[in-house]
Amino acid sequence: MRNVILGVAVSLDGYIEGPNGEYDWCFTDQDYGMTAFLARIDALVMGRKTYELLTNPDEVASNYSFDAYKKYVFSNTLAEVAAGAELLRGDVRTQMDALKNQPGSDIWLFGGADLTASFLREGLVDEVQLAIHPIILGAGKPLFTNIQDRINLTLVDSKTYSTGLVSLFYKLTN
Repeated sequence: MRNVILGVAVSLDGYIEGPNGEYDWCFTDQDYGMTAFLARIDALVMGRKTYELLTNPDEVASNYSFDAYKKYVFSNTLAEVAAGAELLRGDVRTQMDALKNQPGSDIWLFGGADLTASFLREGLVDEVQLAIHPIILGAGKPLFTNIQDRINLTLVDSKTYSTGLVSLFYKLTN
């Protein structure tokens, strides 16, 4: 069975975007383990807003290309998605149970605070990888919202970088 990995950059105060939707605070000066991470996955799952951002070349500033990865987009408002992507509607658990049981590598839960909350509430996340950036944004979009129940995690690894960025690797435990 494939694992779903929530892998995300987050500020020290828990935001994934600044107050104006900006993410210019994310470090891109070195690899920070991304090459190894990308070798583990073959698919990305995301919400509509993240998909629209990812497909807008004026908005995407990345050292990595995601063209080789299958993209799954959860949206009840999009009518269609580009080649290489699949539009998913309906029950998140049903859709993800089917994807997790398909052959392949792990799946990256790539974006969307609301989608992340849905995945966590449904118990669909197997691992959490946080790249904690040494910045306090003060406001913005928090990573964890609308989660009512406690979710236990076990730290399995950590890595610190000279820039002050810290990567934390967790497995979810019951």
